Amino acid sequence: MKNKEKPKSQLKEWLIAQVDSGAYEGLFWEDKGKTMFRIPWKHAAKKDYKETDDAALFKAWTLHKSKDKVGLDRDNPTVWKTRLRCALNKSTDFQVVHERCELNIPAPYKVYRIRRDDAEASLLGRPQRKSQMVIKVKTSPSSPDFKGKQEAAQACEEEQKKEEKQKQSQLIEKRSDSPNDSLLTFCTSVHISGKVGGGQIARIEKPANLNVVLTDFRMKVTMLYSGQSVVMCTTKSPDGCFILQGCVSLGSESIYGPCSAQQLSFPDPNSPHMPSCLVEATNQLLSHLQRGVLLWVASDGVFIKRFCQGRVYWSGPLAPHTDRPNKLEREKTFKLLDTSAFLNDLQSCIQRKGTTPSYKIELCFGEEYPDPTTPKNKKLVILQVVPMFAVDLLQKFHLLIKD
Repeated sequence: MKNKEKPKSQLKEWLIAQVDSGAYEGLFWEDKGKTMFRIPWKHAAKKDYKETDDAALFKAWTLHKSKDKVGLDRDNPTVWKTRLRCALNKSTDFQVVHERCELNIPAPYKVYRIRRDDAEASLLGRPQRKSQMVIKVKTSPSSPDFKGKQEAAQACEEEQKKEEKQKQSQLIEKRSDSPNDSLLTFCTSVHISGKVGGGQIARIEKPANLNVVLTDFRMKVTMLYSGQSVVMCTTKSPDGCFILQGCVSLGSESIYGPCSAQQLSFPDPNSPHMPSCLVEATNQLLSHLQRGVLLWVASDGVFIKRFCQGRVYWSGPLAPHTDRPNKLEREKTFKLLDTSAFLNDLQSCIQRKGTTPSYKIELCFGEEYPDPTTPKNKKLVILQVVPMFAVDLLQKFHLLIKD
């Protein structure tokens, strides 16, 4: 009887080995007990981004999982990162430590805690359910590390009992167990009640520093042909969505990389409500959009990468111009919305110091946009994109204004 092939090392074993190796700059243990590690998290859109350094770990994971496709993804650092991010999100072995993450610094990073088995987990307290919304105050990077599992468990248990007795504010808000729900962590208080394992738990008193940790990567996408809505849907894949003419063909990994993004195709423009001249012009435009664009939501914002030959223009919160066209360069990643800027504007709005934050994005295919000389409903193909985390937040604070 032949010996069975030894299975590939899973993410937990593989990642622990990488941290121990010391081969990657910025990847190291956060504590002596090796319960948490820091992983560099610089975005490819950064000016000082170096693929050989900043994407090395993400590329290594891609090659580890796709050894028969070595070299296939060498020009897709964004996809490499997406694959490891998705693997970490899906894994039950890791939990991101939000209060230790720093994403708005020159060398951003995330911190993950390694989940233990059932016996060990019982010492550390019950893990938080995904269907809960927890309100916390972000700690500084200098917060002390855990001083042992038993001490952390004891501190956590005492703090939970204290909060239950006080009942002066709602610390945990239960939500439905829907896969479309987002896990949001708000920093909305200046009253510190205590510490748990290096983190700080707070009661709501007044808006202070609003911080949201996103796990909702959905987008509402609306397609318009000459001002008429032809498609409206909400994406579900955490990898975002391809929007293109036709479908992604077999062997397209060499273009997009191995990514499980949702596919959304431009529909046939033939319609009794459209003049034949517009149908012909739209069909001609769509023929140049075969490779389309890739749109996705990440923790730090909304991003896009154009692959199609046809030109694409846009407007949105980060658009450099509001009175003249903003063009998306081909094969280049653009940031369309910044999460931190949105939250700052939201906080100002809550405190009545500013207006409702901007969150809507519009893409115009084949025609310059914004265009003061031509109304939007005269453009052949317009795509409206709305990140659902922004909608959820505005609804929660009763700030959403319907069009």
